[in-house]
Amino acid sequence: MRPKHKGSAQLFQNPVLERLSHTHIALPVGIFVLTAVMSLYYGLTHGFMSGASALGLFLVGLFAFTYAEYAVHRYLYHIPATTPGRAKFQYTFHGVHHEYPKDKTRLAMPPIVTVFVASLLFFIFRLSFGSYAFGLLSGFTFGYAMYLFVHYAIHAYSPPKNFLKVWWTHHSQHHYRQDEVAFGVSSTLWDHIIGTMPSKKAS
Repeated sequence: MRPKHKGSAQLFQNPVLERLSHTHIALPVGIFVLTAVMSLYYGLTHGFMSGASALGLFLVGLFAFTYAEYAVHRYLYHIPATTPGRAKFQYTFHGVHHEYPKDKTRLAMPPIVTVFVASLLFFIFRLSFGSYAFGLLSGFTFGYAMYLFVHYAIHAYSPPKNFLKVWWTHHSQHHYRQDEVAFGVSSTLWDHIIGTMPSKKAS
């Protein structure tokens, strides 16, 4: 679909649901940063990890998020719209962003969904990794917050005239030239590893 740089799509007929589908970026970013800080603080003060192990677990969690970001974007948000149900799912969760990439109120999940995701991540990490969960979760959710911030900055502001411009260029390739590649947003690492970097001919 051709991107529209003004306006916003209506996703729901119900006015309450429609209003809840919009958010200011500070809310989800704040929720994930708070989750990261609280998880790290709780793990340290309750003896689940020491300073050295906390740093290591934080970095592992942060690294894990870079792949989660890539995988969710590529395999879930760009799921082939082979059925009406899939088409509806794909448009609601991501297609609307490709149609209205400059809609600042839909560059992140609404607060209600963000709280649910943060809570779900805690239970998954706690059940899967036990006491390591607090350090891993802090890195993972901090990575999530940074992804949201970077994604918002890319769409809301002009590209900077320094090394940070690579993020703007990479994501623009995905939106405007090759939507089947360049799935990394806050990092291009997995695009390099898996082979989904945009071709230079389309740059």
